[in-house]
Amino acid sequence: MTTNPVFERIRQEVGGNDVVLYMKGTPVFPQCGFSAAVVQVLTQIGVKFKGIDVLTDPSLRQGVKDFSQWPTVPQLYVKGEFIGGCDIVREMYQTGELQSLLQSRGIATKAA
Repeated sequence: MTTNPVFERIRQEVGGNDVVLYMKGTPVFPQCGFSAAVVQVLTQIGVKFKGIDVLTDPSLRQGVKDFSQWPTVPQLYVKGEFIGGCDIVREMYQTGELQSLLQSRGIATKAA
């Protein structure tokens, strides 16, 4: 069995950072509305995260979808676990579930 170098890169990123967002563009300059929405949610609750631009690397853009078995970008990972895409993150934020999840994993958020 050969190891997929893209999967290895993803494992290193999600393992080495508490919160990782695979997105189109950067946190400062998102390149799609869905990525911008997730950045906005994370910023709103004061979570530090690493944004990774999939547009700069076509193999990563497809690789992250294959890795998570999730068809779209953005993709949010917390402590190495895939959480979901834009709709899931937005819904979790609105119900308070996202904030609870982050706090339960020891990740600081802004006081509500």
